[in-house]
Amino acid sequence: MTFRLANIAGRAALVDGNDQWHDLHRLTNGAVTADPMKALRDPAALHRAAGRMERANPDGALTTADLLSPIPSPRNCIAIGLNYHNHAAESGATPPPNPLTFTKFPSCIVGPRANVELRSDTADYEVELVVVIGSPGRDIAAANAWSHVLGITIGQDISDRVLQFASSPPHFDLGKSRDTYGPLGPTLASVDSFSDPDDIALRCSVNGEPRQSSTTANLIFSVPQLIAYLSSVMTLGVGDIIFTGTPAGVGMTTKNWLRPGDVIESTIDGVGTMTNTCVA
Repeated sequence: MTFRLANIAGRAALVDGNDQWHDLHRLTNGAVTADPMKALRDPAALHRAAGRMERANPDGALTTADLLSPIPSPRNCIAIGLNYHNHAAESGATPPPNPLTFTKFPSCIVGPRANVELRSDTADYEVELVVVIGSPGRDIAAANAWSHVLGITIGQDISDRVLQFASSPPHFDLGKSRDTYGPLGPTLASVDSFSDPDDIALRCSVNGEPRQSSTTANLIFSVPQLIAYLSSVMTLGVGDIIFTGTPAGVGMTTKNWLRPGDVIESTIDGVGTMTNTCVA
């Protein structure tokens, strides 16, 4: 049974097909913890619990819930740069021979409805598919990589471009890790929710204007390739998240920077839509 996991006011919940949420601890009669990070450790229990929702009364509607990041405190928050050919081209960069890897410090992670607190005049948006590790591993073969993924969510890799390029070589980590520069959510959808996890569409609009639209079939390094590469360096653990890169259309190429009052909408069908308002 597929599932969508959400974080409602700090408690793990499952979301049904009508976008109603069910408190996970209550739904399982206490068998599964209410702690969102601990709930990730038993994927089989999440699948089983999803099958109970048809016979259970929901606790509320997702539209009015206090919705937080489904992965509120990842152990590792890994990100990949220049991972779409069209984004590398618009950036004037040569596609990297290996995944261009950096970290977004976990302190930047916020929820799918959180405000983005702008701290400069050069803040940019970057919609990304984010994978969440559910089964730990080291030296994972690409052919087995998806079996180590618990689910898929949406990330916004908000970037302060001046800070990012304030040093040479650039320090991507600081430029992309200001407070609130990592919206995540709105749900975590199990991998089996998607007919082809290597071809998932994602899109982003600002103030209703489409800015980015692509599919992960256009990634330079696919999710399995990224997991194989990263796990050859370090053990990937439960709850680690990987921002897999952004497609073309970012504001840096047009100088269409984010401004206070702008509303960023980021969507992956099957996961949902994040709506983040920019504030000064």
